[in-house]
Amino acid sequence: MSDSKTVSVSILGQQYQVNCDASEVAALQQSASYLDQKMREMKENSNVFGLDRLAVMAALNLTNDLLAQSEKASELGSKQSKIVDELSETEAKMDQLNQKVDAALERLRGKTAG
Repeated sequence: MSDSKTVSVSILGQQYQVNCDASEVAALQQSASYLDQKMREMKENSNVFGLDRLAVMAALNLTNDLLAQSEKASELGSKQSKIVDELSETEAKMDQLNQKVDAALERLRGKTAG
């Protein structure tokens, strides 16, 4: 089991202590930095006042982005599955053609040998 570690992150000048596995510290710091950046952008570009309201709006925007990316990933997964199926069908057809060519060559060899 990984060691638990308390990490201090700063979001809009506020310090937060967060417990996480030692292996997840870098990801936590990157997430906090990204959230801080997004909240600063929202603060500058909107008329949302109050840290809690700003946090909720940031959470909604980030959730919307996450869901949109998840939907795109799902669509790509479906397309990938379709392509894999098409490739499998093409491979099966090529195998059939190879068998027909092999059979034709065997017939030709038999005619030329006899």
